[in-house]
Amino acid sequence: MSDKIEGKSRRSFLKLAATAAPAAAAAIAAGGATQAAAQTPDLSSETMQDTDHTRAYFESTRF
Repeated sequence: MSDKIEGKSRRSFLKLAATAAPAAAAAIAAGGATQAAAQTPDLSSETMQDTDHTRAYFESTRF
């Protein structure tokens, strides 16, 4: 009779967590570099526009 429990073990979970964290950080860092540049503001429009100022604000409010 075997004492080994079938299924996922705590050790395999820790191995996965140790390799997944750096991969997720690399994916986040690579995603920011591929964004398009902000557009120049259209002064005739009254809607919110995608500018450097609005992007900086959204970055500062991110948690």
